[in-house]
Amino acid sequence: MKKLLLLLLAVLPTLPAHAQHAAELATLMQRHQVPGMQLVYTHGPRTQTYSLGVREAGTSQPVMDATIFEAASLGKEMLAYVALRLLDRHLLDLDKPLLQYAPYPRLQGQARAARITARMVLAHTAGLPNWSQNPTSPGWETSALVLKYAPDSCWNYSGEGYTFLQKTLEHITGKPWETLATEEIFKPLGLKNSSFQWRASFANAASAGHDSAGKPTPIDHFTEPNAGFTLYSTATDYSRFLQALRTGEGLRPATAQLLRTPATPADRCGQPTTATDPYIAWACGVGLATTSRGLAQWQWGDNGNFKGFFMTLPGQQESVLIFTNSANGPELVEEVLTLFFGAGEYRAPQWLRE
Repeated sequence: MKKLLLLLLAVLPTLPAHAQHAAELATLMQRHQVPGMQLVYTHGPRTQTYSLGVREAGTSQPVMDATIFEAASLGKEMLAYVALRLLDRHLLDLDKPLLQYAPYPRLQGQARAARITARMVLAHTAGLPNWSQNPTSPGWETSALVLKYAPDSCWNYSGEGYTFLQKTLEHITGKPWETLATEEIFKPLGLKNSSFQWRASFANAASAGHDSAGKPTPIDHFTEPNAGFTLYSTATDYSRFLQALRTGEGLRPATAQLLRTPATPADRCGQPTTATDPYIAWACGVGLATTSRGLAQWQWGDNGNFKGFFMTLPGQQESVLIFTNSANGPELVEEVLTLFFGAGEYRAPQWLRE
């Protein structure tokens, strides 16, 4: 492997751009101990797709374009997109308290919860914890949910908030989340390899995850769809959705603008101000960053041994999407952004580290 990498580095200057980038990505993967990765870079109508490494360390099973990854929190953007489509149909009011649509037994006795709105949930200012306990554990769905902060007082990333909003959208429409995602996103955008619940057809195409030491772990078989963490997808599929998020396809212009306009400055609850804080905000469902190349939309995904990240530059018509099957995935994000977007200040990865 080392000899192959040395050979690739020697011929990089003579390789076409796609092959050169593939070789550089392979080098980054080895440096950061990432066994497998899918990446899609878009610039206007041009798309470059990369599938590199192996599905499981110690095997020769290559990562292909159709390999299934856990996309983790990148599913939250899909929930936000569906919520905004329902807003356009006057089925959802972003500023109406969610408990006025339907009760949520897990918040029983939490008087402050009566203030929580969809806009707060989408911007992570609902005052809820990320997870009250492991959402895959028995009893989580009926466990008591206690607010950590006053609603709309500060920014605190919350999968629980997105679950609350998911249940509200299911009540409003009378449809389960997988059906909503299929009708509003998967079918219209042609995402054939995406689901919020495990499919038997994924068995022969799914990647294993890997811990920080490179040890493979099985992919989870999520049976209960949860927009906060159970999305299965490929980078090719998800990038199609990402272009809709970037351009506002399928949304009214004023609604699409909510994905590029700060809803909160993302002042993190209980944490001191950091150097990157002035450059980070949150829109209705997606992170925003002020970069050296203009406004960026971004989000990260973290299911432990699967890590992902995307950043779009709407003003430049560019995007980079990364799926990795490794706990070490975040280590290569900054170098990947520089490789495709060019040298600059992108700030979101630094903010995450802080």
